[in-house]
Parts: sequence; C-alpha cells; structure tokens
Amino acid sequence: MQTTNKPAISVRVLFFGAARDAAACEEAELKLNPPHDSASAFAQLLNTYPELRRFGKSLLFAVNQEYAEADREIFDGDELAVFPPVSGGSENKLATETRSHGEEKAEGINGAEAGSAGVSCAPGTERDFFELTTDAIDVGAVARRVVLAECGATVTLDGYAREWTRGRRTLYLVYEAYTPMALREMKRLGEQAHEKFEIAHIGIVHRTGRLEIGETSVVIAVSAPHRRAAFEACEWAIRELKRTVPIWKKEFFEDGEVWVEGALAD
Repeated sequence: MQTTNKPAISVRVLFFGAARDAAACEEAELKLNPPHDSASAFAQLLNTYPELRRFGKSLLFAVNQEYAEADREIFDGDELAVFPPVSGGSENKLATETRSHGEEKAEGINGAEAGSAGVSCAPGTERDFFELTTDAIDVGAVARRVVLAECGATVTLDGYAREWTRGRRTLYLVYEAYTPMALREMKRLGEQAHEKFEIAHIGIVHRTGRLEIGETSVVIAVSAPHRRAAFEACEWAIRELKRTVPIWKKEFFEDGEVWVEGALAD
C-alpha cells in the first residue's frame, strides 16, 4: 500500500524525566509524515530532537497513554509520550513487551480527582483504589481502607525517601508522573493482582512532587483471607509498579542531582 499520498498529520508530544531535559521542552506539536505508525513517528522524533539518541534502545514510547508497539497506527491529534525507563523498570524488556490491554478505555481516569485538589484517582473494583497525590500519605489510613471482616490479614508496604544512596547523601527527592497513564497502569496492576492471587482488595497510593527524607513515597495495601496471598500480592505489586508505571524519581544530593532510571532504582 502506498503511503506517499497521505498527508502529514499533527500530533502532541509530551516529554518526561530525563527525556524532557534532553529535548529541552515539556511538550511540542509535531508534523508527522507518512507512514503514520509508532516506528516512523519515533524515528522522526529522534531526527527532530537528536539529543534523545543518547538513551539508545532504552527510550520508551506511548500513544494515547498506552505503551505502543512499532506498528501502532497514529492518527491526527493523537498524544504521544517519550520517556526513559520508569524508576525501577527494565530498559529493554519493557520496551519490547506485547500488551493485550491496548483496547481498554480510559473512562474515569483522565483528570479524575477525589479528596482534595492534590489527589488524582483511577476507579477501582469495589473497595480497590489507585491514586496519585501531592499531599503527605497517611499509611495507617490507606491500610484501613482495605480492611474487611472476612479477611484474615492486611499487608501494607510503606516506601519512603532514604537519606543515603550508594554512599551519597540525599537531600530530597522529586517524583514526576505521566498522571493519566500512571493511573491506568496502576489500575491494570490491581486487576492482574486479583487474577494472580487470592486477595480481597488492593490499594495503591503514590506521592508526586517534592519529598523530604523520611516521607512516604508509596503505600500498597492488600487484604486477603490468608496472609500468604497478601504478602505475595504486595511484593509482586511493588515490583511491577516500579517496572511499568510511568513515574520517575529525581534525587538531589549535596553535589548534584540525577534522574534514577531502570536498574539503578530499588
């Protein structure tokens, strides 16, 4: 099929984390020449922003808030996003994974808010919840939201900002998220957790913005009839969150700052 007769289309491109620093902008309007697919769009982006080439094969690409395969068709007005591996993600595996949830709807995710102006939420299943917040997180309050009388255990993970990283003293952290996509991915993790483990409910709350040392960055709470399933689901959820959810961490030291990507995060 010939593509040369197709007109150029206009798309919105968002840059996150270290990719934003390399491109020297947060977003841009880009005219894409045919063929209009992810591989071609990605190549045109690298030509327009050559500094992105330093990321090599680790750079990730999303279309309309979904990780995109190379043959994903792109239409006029689509939203593209370019970013490095998320704060605990694998550089190559995530970039080449096939996802089966590309047809899911974003209903109720974009811009959804609850509780305060600093909280964005994805709809959960009954008492499940998935949130991003710029407010301080009350770990106990998050845990109590998944407690049910029929459950025998609730396991809660409290991840917080530590002071020392590989011998360097951290002053504070800044977390950045691609909010609508992050909420969608968190909700997907919740759905998968129910499929993999015999749990009753799961809740995930992640902080964004500036965090001082000792402040909670993420809470995962899981309730289940039996403790083993709750433990296993909680450990699985934090591992997958760090691998797939588009949230990035920047550490600020006494002698500099750095985006934490891929295998460097834990």
